[in-house]
Amino acid sequence: MSTALTAVTGTAAQLVAGVALLTGVWTLAITRRPALALGILLDLLVAAGVLRLAGDPSWEAIATAATVVAIRHLVGYGLRIGARSWEATRGRRPGRPPRRYDRTVRHLLRPAWHR
Repeated sequence: MSTALTAVTGTAAQLVAGVALLTGVWTLAITRRPALALGILLDLLVAAGVLRLAGDPSWEAIATAATVVAIRHLVGYGLRIGARSWEATRGRRPGRPPRRYDRTVRHLLRPAWHR
């Protein structure tokens, strides 16, 4: 029974990894948003790693799944930081500090639930 389960989950994990690559490329081609495509790719690779763990929980499979999860978290954190810095510099001329009234107006217009 264990050998059959390992074979099925191993095949399913390979199938999900292949679908992850195709979906990531397809998302990038359709949306032209690399951050979204990379997120989808890494989420599906995490799913493939979990499937592989269901069949044969060896230390190598555990380390591979943990590595993919760590990369997913680091990439997500980096994308969030990059998006914040991109939004902060959008609309400003390089070398000029933001005007004081811009921050005041943004603070007044921000919805209450976002504070």
